[in-house]
Amino acid sequence: MNIEFCMHDTTLIVSLSGEIDHHTSVEIRETVDREYQKRRAKNILFDFSNIVFMDSSGIGLLMGRYRNVSICGGYVGLYNVPAKVDQILNISGIYKLMKLYESKEHAFKSLA
Repeated sequence: MNIEFCMHDTTLIVSLSGEIDHHTSVEIRETVDREYQKRRAKNILFDFSNIVFMDSSGIGLLMGRYRNVSICGGYVGLYNVPAKVDQILNISGIYKLMKLYESKEHAFKSLA
């Protein structure tokens, strides 16, 4: 699992690559939460373009970040979600909590 971060205004962009499963979700959660606090971000955008697998641990990871960001008045969004991962997210109902964007640019326009 590789995690990269960058900021755009008040939005933390989290680029993930590899697998999100029981073994990696704890590390991702801790790292994302630490960066979110350190950078004093308001929103989080997850770039899923390099995710090759995700199980229910990924759903829990996203729901936890949604809860934390919502408490701070921010939003969570996803973009570049592969078709297999999109199926899991759609079935889970996660898109009722956070929005799926076509691209990073569309997300920025919506959050502006």
